[in-house]
Amino acid sequence: MNRKSFIVSILAAGCFIATSMLMPSVGNAQADPKVQKSMAALKAGTAKLGPPKVEGMEAVSGKNAAALYFGTTKINNNFDVVDAVVKENGGTATLFVKTGDEYVRVSTNVPKPDGSGRATGTILDPKGKAIVAINKGEAFYGEVTILDVPYITGYDPIKDASGKVIGIYYVGYKK
Repeated sequence: MNRKSFIVSILAAGCFIATSMLMPSVGNAQADPKVQKSMAALKAGTAKLGPPKVEGMEAVSGKNAAALYFGTTKINNNFDVVDAVVKENGGTATLFVKTGDEYVRVSTNVPKPDGSGRATGTILDPKGKAIVAINKGEAFYGEVTILDVPYITGYDPIKDASGKVIGIYYVGYKK
């Protein structure tokens, strides 16, 4: 191989590596500005209430779920924070609580598939992309199908004072 071919090959390899690192992927789809802005608003809205904790149980749309609190404010069946985020930013917002091995929607404005109201009491898809990251204590940003509708989403674990994952912050926009 002559010197010119060698230099061109090295430059091409460098460009390929740089391009692959800079291209958006599921792992860094959080760069979507709408998702980032809504996630920041959701976290800020709950932070104003106080630290997260789980205490007791409370039924949500007929499903028994752990009771999620931020400070002294019970989040189960309370839509103030998620509705404020959507009023300000559009899209959808949800707060899930971990109950056993499931994550239950206890506060949401994601609609039921039949349009008959909020999808409270439904669970995060146990075979979906987001749950893998959440179970590792990591955020997930990317495209997900929620109740048969595609969304561009962000999921971030809610952790208690000890660092244990007790729920999930979610925001998303219909694709």
